[in-house]
Amino acid sequence: MSLRLATAKLWMRTSVLKRELGRVAEMTIATLDEMVREHIPEALEGIRAEDSPMEGDLDQRRHAMADAHQRRVTALVEAMGEEAAVEEGRRRISPVGVALGIEARERLGVGDDIEDLVEAAKVVYTVLGIEVDKEEGEDGTLVLRVDRCALSEVYDPITCRLMSAADEGLVRGLNPRVQMTFNERITEGRPQCRADLVMTIATEGA
Repeated sequence: MSLRLATAKLWMRTSVLKRELGRVAEMTIATLDEMVREHIPEALEGIRAEDSPMEGDLDQRRHAMADAHQRRVTALVEAMGEEAAVEEGRRRISPVGVALGIEARERLGVGDDIEDLVEAAKVVYTVLGIEVDKEEGEDGTLVLRVDRCALSEVYDPITCRLMSAADEGLVRGLNPRVQMTFNERITEGRPQCRADLVMTIATEGA
C-alpha cells in the first residue's frame, strides 16, 4: 500500500471533502441534466429552479446533491418509463464513476490488489458519507458491505439502482480488473448494501 493511500484519511479535512463533493455533484447532475434536456427539455428549467444550493455543512450538501439526483430521475422515469430511464441512466452515469475512480487511483497511488481497492474506496466514499468495508460471502466470494449511506436517506430504490452505476464505475476506475455488482440495497429495505467484487485474472501478455 502506498504511503499516500495509507495516510489519505489524515488530510481529508472538511474543506477538502466539501470541494470533492462539489465536483461529484457537478459531474453527476450535469449528466442527468443532459438526459432531461434530450427527453423532456421543457422540464429542465423547472427542475433546476428547485435545486438547493451546495451550501452548509457536509450533510446539508450531500442532501442537496441527492435531492437533485432524485428529482431528475423521477422526471425521467415519468417521461421514459422505469426500465428505459434506468438503463440509459446507468449507461451514462457509469463513465462518470470510472473517471472519478481513475483520478483517485492516480492521486492515491492505488495498487492492484483488493486491499488497496477497498482502502481507496473508504477514502473516496468519505466524501459521500458512505461507510464501506469488505467481508467474505457465504459462498467464498468477496463482498463490499455498505454499513451507512447518507444518500439512502433521500434516494428511492429506482434512483439508487440508477446511481449505483457510478459506484460500479468508480470501482472499475480504481482497479480495471475488478467488477462490482450490487445485490442488496438499503433503499430496498435491507440493513446494508452488499455488492460482489470479482477480480478477473490477467492473461499473459495483457
